[in-house]
Amino acid sequence: MAVPPSTRPPHQARLRHPWLLDTLLGLLVVASLPLAVVAIPNTLSVVARLLPPGLDHAGLMRTHGLALPALILAVPLAGVALRRVPVAHLLLGGLALVALSDAAGGYADSEFVVGVVRVLRGAGAGLVLTTTLAAVWSRLPVLRGLWVGVFGLSLLAAEAFALWPLDEVSSWRVTLQPYPMVTGVALGLAAVHLVAWMLLGRPETPAPDLHERGRLLLAAVPAAAIAVVAISTASEGWRALPVILLAAVAVLGLLALASIGDARGRASAYPMVAVGVVLLPSAAQVTLVEMGGLGGPGLRGLWVPYTVAGVLAVVASVAVRLLARGAGRWLAPLGLLAMVVGLCSVRLVVPSADGMVLTVPFSLLAVGAAVALTAASQEVGVGAAVFGLSLGCAGVLAGFLLGTGVQMTMLDGVRSAQELVDSFVGALHWWALIGGFLVVAIIVLAAVMARRSGTGAALAEPVPPVEPPCAGIPPAAPADVLLVPAPGGDDDEEEGPTGAIPRVVLPVAARGAFDKAGAASEGRVEPAVPPQGHSPEGRGASS
Repeated sequence: MAVPPSTRPPHQARLRHPWLLDTLLGLLVVASLPLAVVAIPNTLSVVARLLPPGLDHAGLMRTHGLALPALILAVPLAGVALRRVPVAHLLLGGLALVALSDAAGGYADSEFVVGVVRVLRGAGAGLVLTTTLAAVWSRLPVLRGLWVGVFGLSLLAAEAFALWPLDEVSSWRVTLQPYPMVTGVALGLAAVHLVAWMLLGRPETPAPDLHERGRLLLAAVPAAAIAVVAISTASEGWRALPVILLAAVAVLGLLALASIGDARGRASAYPMVAVGVVLLPSAAQVTLVEMGGLGGPGLRGLWVPYTVAGVLAVVASVAVRLLARGAGRWLAPLGLLAMVVGLCSVRLVVPSADGMVLTVPFSLLAVGAAVALTAASQEVGVGAAVFGLSLGCAGVLAGFLLGTGVQMTMLDGVRSAQELVDSFVGALHWWALIGGFLVVAIIVLAAVMARRSGTGAALAEPVPPVEPPCAGIPPAAPADVLLVPAPGGDDDEEEGPTGAIPRVVLPVAARGAFDKAGAASEGRVEPAVPPQGHSPEGRGASS
C-alpha cells in the first residue's frame, strides 16, 4: 500500500528537549523586545542642561534621533537575511550591536560619535525585533502570543522606559546607554540560546520565500524615504504644514504598500500600520503630558497603569492565539476599534493628576493592539509577518512626523508657560482625534479590500473547486497536491499507519493526465505508486 510522505520537517524529529529552547526564547522576548523599542524615543532634550557648552546642542538632538530611521531600515533587510543566516546567529548579532552601542555611548564626545552610536543601536534593535519574531513563529503558539503582547507593551511604555533612567542623572550620556545591565542579561541569554540551538539539533526557522523577499526589499524603499524626510524636517526647520502633508503622504504610501499581495498578507499588514502610526506616538505624548512638572503624577504614578495594561495585553494576545484561531475576520477590527475607544478616552481623562485613571486608555490601547495583531497574523507565514512589521515600524516614524506637525501648529505663537502647557495638551487632544479617524479609515479600507478580493473573510483565501475524476475520490488537498486512493485497492483493505486510506500523492497540474491514463487503462491493474522517474518528489526536487 502507498502511504503519503511525512510533512514534518526532518529537524523536528532530531530536536531534543524543545522545552528548553522555548523557555529561552520566552525569556529573550521578555528581555529584548523592550530593550529594542526603548531605542526609538529621542530623550536628549531632557538632559539638555547637562550637555557641554562646546557641542552643538541642536545637532546632537538631530543625530540622537537617527536610531529610528536605522531601525526601520534594518527590519526588512534582516527579514531578507533570514534566508542565508540562521536566526540564532542574527539574534545574537543584533544584541551584540546594542551592547556595542552601550559601550561606545560612554565615550561619546562629538556629534559624529553620537550619530554612530544611535545608528548602531537602531540597527541592532531592528535585528532583535525581526529575529525574535521569526524565532517564535514555528514554536509553541503561546510564544507568538507572548511576542505580540510584549511588543504592544513595549510600544505603549517606550517613552516611560526611556525617561526612567534620566531621573536625577549627572551625565547626558545616560541617554545613549539607558539599561546596560539589561543589555548584558539579554546578550547572555542570546549566547545560551545559540549554544542550546547548536546542541539540541539546530532546528530550522521558517524564512521568507523568494516572492516575500521581494516585498521586503520593496518595503525598505518607503522606509528610506520616510527616514530622509524625517531627517530633513529636523535639519532644515520645516514649517508645520509641509511636515503634516509629507507625513500624510507617508501614511498613504504605507497603506498602498500594505494593499499589495494576497488577502492574508493584507489582513496582517493593515493592523500593523495602524498600530505603528498610532500607539507609540499617542502613548509618548500622554506620558509627557502626565509628567510631574505639568501637574501630572509623574512616572512613579504611571507604573501601575502601565503594568496593568501590559499584563492584560499579554493575556489577551495569548488567549487569542490559543483559543480563537480563525477568528481574525472579526477580532482584528474589534481590536482596532478598542484602540479607537482608548484614543477617545485620552481626550476625556488626560491630563489627570490621578495616574490610576490612565489605566483605562492604556489598557484599551495595549489590549486592542495585541488582539488586532494576534488575530490578523494567525494564518500568515513568517514572510508576511515580517513585511507587516516593516510597515509598522515605518508607521511609527510617520506617526511621530504627523504628531510633530500638529504640535508645531498648536505651539505657534505661544508667549507664556501656561499657554505652552495648554497648547501641548490641545495638540494631544487633536492628535487623539486624528489617530482615531485614521484607525477607523484603516478598518474600512481593510473591509473594502477583503470584499473586493471575494473572500468574504479577511483571512480566507479563495481555493478553486476541484472536480474529482471519478466517484469516491476525496476532495483535493489545499495548495498543490491531490490525494487519491491507490488504484487496485480492495474495499476492505486495512487502513494505513496514519489512519487514512492508502493514497498516492499527485500534483494538481497532473490531474488531466491521471484521468486520461485511468480511462485508457480500464481493465488493467496499475501500480499503486508512480514509476520512480515520474514521482512527484522527483519532479519537485528537480525543479
